[in-house]
This record gives sequence, structure tokens and C-alpha cells, in this order.
Amino acid sequence: MSDSPSTPLTTADGVPLKVSLRRAVRQSKLKALLLVAPLLLFLIVAFLMPIGEMLWRSIDNPEVSSSLPRTVVALEQWDGESLPGEPVYAALAEDLKAGQKARSLGLLSSRLNYEMSGMRSAVMGTARRIELIEPPYREALIDINDAWGEIDTWRVIQRESSPYTLSYYLAAVDHQYSPSGDIVAVPDYLQIHGTLFWRTFWMSGVITFLTLLLGYPVAFLLANLPLRHSNLLMILVLLPFWTSLLVRTTTWIAILQSQGVLNDMMVALGVIADEARWQMIHNKTGTIIAMTHILLPFMILPLYSVMKTIPPSYMRAARSLGGRAFLSFRRVYFPLTLPGIAAGGILVFILSIGYYITPALVGGQSGRFITNYIAYHMQTSLNWGLAAAIASILLFVVIVFYLVFNRLVGVDKVKLG
Repeated sequence: MSDSPSTPLTTADGVPLKVSLRRAVRQSKLKALLLVAPLLLFLIVAFLMPIGEMLWRSIDNPEVSSSLPRTVVALEQWDGESLPGEPVYAALAEDLKAGQKARSLGLLSSRLNYEMSGMRSAVMGTARRIELIEPPYREALIDINDAWGEIDTWRVIQRESSPYTLSYYLAAVDHQYSPSGDIVAVPDYLQIHGTLFWRTFWMSGVITFLTLLLGYPVAFLLANLPLRHSNLLMILVLLPFWTSLLVRTTTWIAILQSQGVLNDMMVALGVIADEARWQMIHNKTGTIIAMTHILLPFMILPLYSVMKTIPPSYMRAARSLGGRAFLSFRRVYFPLTLPGIAAGGILVFILSIGYYITPALVGGQSGRFITNYIAYHMQTSLNWGLAAAIASILLFVVIVFYLVFNRLVGVDKVKLG
């Protein structure tokens, strides 16, 4: 008897079963996509797009090329060794005339001033008198401002004519381009961002350690006290979440200032003399104390969630086998809480790096973080490119820290509840 080809299976309406299964899988995937589409759209609009805009802003450099288009073209043939010829000066005069009429030279002057001090007055002062000059433009422009007679000025304009730049990233790490195009460190009295980055990281580490030191026993009590007592303690832990961050921060100002509550108590108890009151506000001490209090719940809750899952019988078994209390804790209980320590540590550290309000209010000059200078460049100096570069570096450091943490500890071992 010869084998006959098998008849393909079909559904009740005659559609091949494989086709019907593929159609069902495709429909289920489409439904799942539609369900997560609002969340995906939210992440794109509220998270990915702002990060992309920040990264783009940190290298975007349109001011020179858009405000001095004729000058940029004329400088393409310049050798950079001597002053440009008359055509370049004529092109600059035309660009300044057009910019003065359009009132669009403000961004150009600010951008060039970031790279070379005095360029704002050179550009704006020349633009105000540009209608009065006549050829030859070279001598006329140099008479208006000596900057147009310096080779360094033209090197800066030629270098910054590119639509992209690394100048903001160099400034974020206290470096800059020299007039010849080399990367050099800025003068010592201008080096501030590197110090701020270092201060932000080590103070965040100190705050993380203090929250662990204070939060571990609290989490232990939450996990081991009777329910009626642990519920009351949990309310006290969560109470700061019900209070405005601004209110909590300003409260610490009232407590820590020289004439504040804490100093008054120390003087009344005779711990310190009235003329030797502690200075605990508007410095690093105030920032560390206030931020430790504010971020403490973010350490306690992950620790509590892990400790609650540890059976009490483990410690009883260790004690019954002859282990002393501290040895049993160190060898049995503490290792089991490492996932909670890891979760709380990474959470508190990353949150503290990005804090802005608390260091601004209680930190003074010595207790401010790099985030405060991101706000300064966004709101006061209006150097958005530098602010974006600093924020991008901070983002990169956090990602590196996360990857190292994942390599050493493992994100899969972290528990938040």
C-alpha cells in the first residue's frame, strides 16, 4: 500500500490550521502592543525625547554658522597664520549689517564670548556702528575694535563655525580650546566643575552610608516587632512622604542655624558656650544632615521588604548551634539582607546625586552639588549647551555606576519589595 500525502489540518471554516494560528498570535501581539502603547508613548515623550534633546543640545553649535554665513564661507580658504584678507572683513561687515537689522546678534556674541573673553562687546559694539563704516573694511573694523585685528579672534570664529562642537564638554570638565586649537586646562581660579563633580559624588556616598547606618536598625525593628508596634513605626517612617520637601528642608534651617533649636539646646545644657555655637547650616554639614533625613525612607523600605522575608527560625537555629548573638547576626542574618542593602544603596545614591532644592537651601557655597550649577547655567547664565553637557556627563556617570553595580552585585539580586 503506497503512502498518500497527508491532508492539511483546517479549522471549521476551511482555513489551514497553521495560518489560523499565525493570525491568532499576530492578533494577540497587536492587542498587547495596544495595551502598552500609552505607557510606551509616555516614556518616549517624557523620558527619551528630553534625554535626546539634552544630548543634542550639548553638541549643537548653530550660532556662528547661522549668524555669519558669508564670513564662514570666506574663511574656508584662510590659512590661519595671518590676518584674513579684505574679502573676509567685507563678508563680516555684511553679516553684521544683516544681523543688526534682524536683531539676531545676541546669541552670536554670547556664544563667542564663551570661547574668548571680550567678544560680546566686540560684536555688539561693532554692530552698532556698522552702518557708518565704508571700505576698506579691514582697517575700519580694526579701528572700531582691536579684536578684529587679532588672529586668535578669527581662529575662534573659524573653529566655532562648525555646526557641532565639543567646547561645552570641555568646559564641563574645566578645559577649553586654546587659540591654536589645542585642549588645555582653564586657569586654576576658573576650575569649578571638577570640584563640584567630586563633591557631589563623595557627599552622596556619605549620605548613602549614613542612611544605611540609621536605617538598618529601624528596618530590623519594623520586621521583628509585633504588628501593632511595627505599624506605628511604619507610619512614622512614611510620615515625611506626606510633608512637602520644601517644608522639610526649611525646617532643618530652623533647627540647624546658629540661633536655632539645636544650638539653643546645647547652650542650655552647657555642652557649648553661647559664643561658640556650632555652624551647621549653609555648609556641607547642613546638606548631609538634611539629605540623610529626607532620603532615609528610601533606604528603610527596601531593607524592610527583605528582612520581612527572613524566617526568625534562622537566627534561633544559629543560636542553638552555639553561635553568639553578634556572630550569628554577621554569619547568618546580615548576608541575607545584602539584596536590600544593595537596593537601598543604589536608590539613595542615585537620588542624592540629582538633588537640587536641599543643597541650594542649606548647602551654601561649600555644600552645593553640581546640579545647582546646571540650574544656574539654565536660568542665570543662559548657557544651555554647558548645562546640557554637565547633565550628560552626570547621566553617563550614573549609567557607568549602574553597570559596575550590576557586574559586582547583580541587578537580578536587588529587591524592592
